Amino acid sequence: MTQQVEQAGVRAAPGDGQRLEKVYYLSKTDLFRDLGQEQLQELERSVAMNTCRRGRVFFSPGETGEVLFILKAGRVNLYRITAEGKKLITGTVEPGSVFGEMSLIGAGMQGSFAEAGEDCLLCAMSRTDVERMLTRYPTVALRLLELLARRVEDAEERLADSAYKSTPARIATTLLRLSGEDSAPVKLSHQDIAEMVGTYRETATRILNEMRSAGLIDLRRLEIAVRDRAGLEAIAHDAE
Repeated sequence: MTQQVEQAGVRAAPGDGQRLEKVYYLSKTDLFRDLGQEQLQELERSVAMNTCRRGRVFFSPGETGEVLFILKAGRVNLYRITAEGKKLITGTVEPGSVFGEMSLIGAGMQGSFAEAGEDCLLCAMSRTDVERMLTRYPTVALRLLELLARRVEDAEERLADSAYKSTPARIATTLLRLSGEDSAPVKLSHQDIAEMVGTYRETATRILNEMRSAGLIDLRRLEIAVRDRAGLEAIAHDAE
């Protein structure tokens, strides 16, 4: 499994302290928050922790074998290629989320590619290791169900946005969701935004420039800073 991930462009995190680093990161993940230090050390042996650079596609449709990813840091975009050859981002994975191709837990990529939207830190587990983990640690199984349910809710919200919101509202919603309550800078290009909301880059650029002129956001290279959250929320709540 580790070899499969590395061949896709994900490189193992270096350093003699990698095992201690893995235990630390596992302890900070919601999925494993109920486990003690001894249990985390045991689990560490079955988890491959890897880094993946921005823009790298590390999972593609038709990949053989089942693998479960846990995103510790960074952002992952799940996307499909339409019949017209257009890239459409169908989901955005945030730190702490679980995704991958594993029928055991109902996780599926559904013909999607997985691309690092930012430099990422990933944990990867094989089906055998996941089965062993869920059998040995029932609390982890409960946390996993919570994370998967959250992903379903997010997917439903994105679908509703696409059906009922205007393009400016979808862009505002995306910026608010990715920036979080603390309005952290969003590390996205105009092309990234366009692919997330299902529009053309030129349209996304025009709307972003209008938002900047209105004092709602600041635009920098590969980064968008939210200045007026209330103003974006007003746009986000506008339907077509």
